[in-house]
Amino acid sequence: MFSIIIPTWNNLALLQLCIRSIRQNSAYPHQIIVHVNDGSDGSLEWVRQQGITHTASPENVGICLAVNEAAMHASQDYILYLNDDMYCCPSWDTALVNKLKQLDTDLFMLSGTMIEPRETNNPCVIVRDYGSDAENFDETRLLAELPQQHKADWNGATWPPTLVSKRWWFKVGGYSSEFSPGMSSDNDFSMKLWHAGCRVFLGVGNSLVYHFQCKSTGKVKKNDGGKQFLHKWGMRQSVFDRYYLRRGQAAQGLVLEEPKDTRELRWQLFRSRLKRALG
Repeated sequence: MFSIIIPTWNNLALLQLCIRSIRQNSAYPHQIIVHVNDGSDGSLEWVRQQGITHTASPENVGICLAVNEAAMHASQDYILYLNDDMYCCPSWDTALVNKLKQLDTDLFMLSGTMIEPRETNNPCVIVRDYGSDAENFDETRLLAELPQQHKADWNGATWPPTLVSKRWWFKVGGYSSEFSPGMSSDNDFSMKLWHAGCRVFLGVGNSLVYHFQCKSTGKVKKNDGGKQFLHKWGMRQSVFDRYYLRRGQAAQGLVLEEPKDTRELRWQLFRSRLKRALG
């Protein structure tokens, strides 16, 4: 069904857990493609031993180049971008497929819903601690308590796991390399889809993955993605999230309405243009 692209950077234990969860907890057969950054922890040898389709770079090239390289090998009609620090829960893919069947377009972005161990004031996630790494992951308790985890569908799909059609991935040019190593690259990709006419940005509440939180981004020198987004698109990320994607709001349907031309929105857009002009 999906071509699942997974960038990894010396997170072998989490990568192994991620791929095991796909193999054990998926209802459909999926193509797995891994991009190995560096691989000095043995991850490159492991994916070769497993016979997993993969690409590799001798050093960390960041998220943008990694996912674009992996996407070149996608054989399915849909590309799902998944981080290596995610564990796919049972029925995660069934929920996405069921939502796909309700769409009458291939121009969409769907996200799974993350369960995370720590509170970050993110309205799109479920907070429940089942461990912070592969060694202390309480998989048994997660699976036992999974029927208790409920979340309504939400607006504003942007973050992995994200599902888009392969056709539109390549039509908008994948992830923009100027955002390397990757801060705000997800937001930029969403904006490119918005400008292409996409109005389906839906978080699927019953497609659940456990996210160990920032096991790669925590060790990389970050680009100033917010500033780059502002200068590229003429608005702050927060404006796009709040007024266009309505991220975190309960979804009222499959398709987002156009943002209302209110005085508040015009003011926020003016502030964005002013901030960009001032550097």
